[in-house]
Amino acid sequence: MLRLPRFRYLRPQSVAEAADLMAEHGEQAMLVAGGTDLLPKMKRGQMEAEILVGLGHLAELRQLERSDDGGLRIGAGVTLSQIVHDAALARLYPGYVRAAALVSSPALRNAGTIGGNLCVDTRCNFYDQSYEWRMAVGFCMKKDGDICRVAPASKRCRAIASSDTAPAAMALGATVTLVSSAGRREVPVSALYEDDGQFYLAKAADEIIESIQLPAATDWSSSYVKVRRRGSIDFPLAGVAVALKAAGPVIEEGRIVITAVASRPLDVSEAAEPLVGCTLASLLEGQRDELLTGVAASAARPAKPLDNADLHYVWRKQMTRRGVEQAVREAATALLARSA
Repeated sequence: MLRLPRFRYLRPQSVAEAADLMAEHGEQAMLVAGGTDLLPKMKRGQMEAEILVGLGHLAELRQLERSDDGGLRIGAGVTLSQIVHDAALARLYPGYVRAAALVSSPALRNAGTIGGNLCVDTRCNFYDQSYEWRMAVGFCMKKDGDICRVAPASKRCRAIASSDTAPAAMALGATVTLVSSAGRREVPVSALYEDDGQFYLAKAADEIIESIQLPAATDWSSSYVKVRRRGSIDFPLAGVAVALKAAGPVIEEGRIVITAVASRPLDVSEAAEPLVGCTLASLLEGQRDELLTGVAASAARPAKPLDNADLHYVWRKQMTRRGVEQAVREAATALLARSA
């Protein structure tokens, strides 16, 4: 049985106090809310912390409220299950809610938070193992070693992005509010990530995600398609988030974000430009199949899956294309139903 190492647990009374504690203790400390990613990795020696700063008890992180522009502000401590079971959210942001619903299992969604899922660690078959397994094979660049086991010539870690909600939030144009001892700032969700499997978060270690802001969903619809071996539990082998905006029956704007095929979610929205001006009906009735196939191929082109996750990497890239086609059709179907 794997056991947690010893650590101190600090229980701040506010987000501001938590930020001060992170600044005070530096690399010794890590944040914990649901703990669904952090605690198992502490058991396996993948993450080491002498101090855990708790966030899960803070009521200010568990609020959902309308913003003045018609959007929604969701506290980072809101659980994935709360998102999944919110009927209003499902109507306005179906892609984001589906992404939350496809994370792991019901039990873990009850504990896991939306802030935590945005920060969930990258993964790799050579990293997501016990300490003894990794020692026997040879430690990798991501933890304790100096070489990327899946791509030995690489100068950086090739572990892949594994958050489901991050691409869905990016496709919606969402932002996050970050709090540190130096103050607060608001950045796009896309600005949270670096193209490096080891140092994958662009935010400072002492910054805390306070909330995520989803823009008003007027004239928009979204979808999220996840490819995985099993129907639950598993991380994405490929993921596609799509958001479409329409004026009546005509597509005005499209966004596409793919994940699990690189070290960060990839915004490939330029691939959606040929969809602008298409009618929803022509797209759904098969009159624009060739155009949609081209959009999907263009969107999947930047995908660089490697042999560091389940199933074959060539197949995963093929499924990325298929996922784009499916997600575009689903978002278009929802828009057409809304305009009817």
